[in-house]
Amino acid sequence: MTQTILIGAPVDSGQRRPGCLMGPAAYRVAGLAQAIRDLGHGVEDRGDLTLGDLPQADCPNPAVDQLPETLGWTAALTEAVDDALSAGGMPVVLGGDHSLALGSVAGAALHARRIGRPLFLLWLDAHSDFHTPISTASGNLHGTPVAYIAGREGFDAFPPFPTPIPAERICLYGIRSVDPAEHAALLKHDIAINDMRVLDEHGIVAPLRAFLEQVQAAGGMLHVSLDVDFLDPSIAPAVGTTVPGGTTFREAHLVMELLHESGLVTSLDLVELNPFLDERGRTAKLMVDLVGSLMGRKVFDRPTRSYI
Repeated sequence: MTQTILIGAPVDSGQRRPGCLMGPAAYRVAGLAQAIRDLGHGVEDRGDLTLGDLPQADCPNPAVDQLPETLGWTAALTEAVDDALSAGGMPVVLGGDHSLALGSVAGAALHARRIGRPLFLLWLDAHSDFHTPISTASGNLHGTPVAYIAGREGFDAFPPFPTPIPAERICLYGIRSVDPAEHAALLKHDIAINDMRVLDEHGIVAPLRAFLEQVQAAGGMLHVSLDVDFLDPSIAPAVGTTVPGGTTFREAHLVMELLHESGLVTSLDLVELNPFLDERGRTAKLMVDLVGSLMGRKVFDRPTRSYI
C-alpha cells in the first residue's frame, strides 16, 4: 500500500487575507494523520516547508503582490512533491492558499515526465484560477495556478512549467466564479469546465466518471487540488473566498468515494483553509473527513450517534 506523505505548506503569499499559514497546523490538530492510519495506510509527516532566500523578481503588472515569496514557495513545493513521488509515496500538501499548486503540480509534472506517464489535473474549486500575473487585476497569485499549469504566457518570472498539461487533461469541477478575462481565455482552450450548472443538470457522477475514464485509459497520474471553497460555505466557512452554491456534504463525499474507487489519485492538495475564520474547527474536521473518504472510508463505516 502506498505511503501517504504529509507536506505542510504554510503559504499565505497568494492572497491578502492572513490566516492560511495556520492551515497545516489545523489539519494536524483535526487528526488527519490518525484518520489516514485508521484506514490502514502508512503515514509520514515531513513537517512544514520553510522559505529559503527569496529570489529577486518583478512583474510588469504593478498589482501583483508578494511575487518573490510565491516564487520561493513554488520552488520548495516543486522539490518536495517530486521527492515524495520519487520515494513511492502519495504526497498530500497541507495548505496554505491555492498559489501552492504552482509548485505542487509542477513537482508532480516533473515526476510524471521522468517516468514517462501523462499527468492529469482535477481542480475542485469555486474558481477557475486561470489568470496570469499579467491579466490579474487583484494581483493575488492564488488565482493563477491553472494558467501556469496549462502553459499560458505571462509567467516570465517563474521557471518554465516542466511539461504543461494539455487542456484535455484538465478538469475544472464545481466552478461558479469566473471573471470576464478568465472566461475569454478559457474559451481559447479545451479545458473541461464542469461548473455547478453542469453538475446540477447532469449530476455529480457522470462528468467526473467520464474524466476518470480518460485518466484510466491513458495510464495517467492524477493530481487532485481540493479548495475549501469547492464546498458550500454553509458547511465550510473557513475560507476567505466564499461563493454560495457549492457542493453539499453528501456530494463532496460522493466525489471523494468515486476518486477512491478509481484508484487513480497520485497526489493531493488541501488548500485555502483559514482556521481564523472557522467555527471550532468545523471546516478542518470536514476536510479531514473528506480525505478519509478519498482514502477508502465508506458511509456505512461511520458510526451513527444515538440521541435517545
